Amino acid sequence: MERYITTAQAREVDRRAVSDCGMSGLVLMENAARGTLLVMLRLGVAGPVAICCGWGNNGGDGLALARLLDAEGYDVRVALWALNSNLSPDASANLGILRHCNVRLELYEPADLLETHPALLQGADWVVDALFGTGFRGEFRPPYGAVVRQLNQATARRLAIDVPSGLDANTGHAAENTFRADHTVTFVAPKIGFREPSAAPYLGQVHVAQIGAPRRLIEDVLRD
Repeated sequence: MERYITTAQAREVDRRAVSDCGMSGLVLMENAARGTLLVMLRLGVAGPVAICCGWGNNGGDGLALARLLDAEGYDVRVALWALNSNLSPDASANLGILRHCNVRLELYEPADLLETHPALLQGADWVVDALFGTGFRGEFRPPYGAVVRQLNQATARRLAIDVPSGLDANTGHAAENTFRADHTVTFVAPKIGFREPSAAPYLGQVHVAQIGAPRRLIEDVLRD
């Protein structure tokens, strides 16, 4: 039987991987990005990839994915909504690394719309959602609802990292303009909100990727 986890359990896996096992947050983020890359390569990448990132660790996953795709020779374009001071430490580290890559990077203030989205999304084979992770609740604050609506209008295939932006990972509640993924790459295990029938139109096909945390640790967390 497939097991599901809450967002609190997912955070606890991350915490124990760092505190008990000596793993770093950057290693966990790198593993998440590499797991996403492997799914995309299995599905096929036939053209440019546009990755839209927020300021938290979900955005950091997207920044790391951009670097890995670039290393594989793909055309990657990144839109990042954050001030440098707003970025999580691990996301900031990945942004610093990405600046050394041959990747088009558009930086937006947190209040900006995706004003250049026709150029960013033009001809894209994939649009990747790395805006919000498992911590999203309720409804979007402006301008993010409008940004995600633009992403949903793209003709590219759509992939969400961990959870589609706008979807409550615990309840399955979808905000207005929630990202409609064709594929969702989620980490450790499907989130408990994914069981709700109302979540299905936003998830697409769900793929589970591991972040390198020991299996025994994950099983301990699921028993707690």
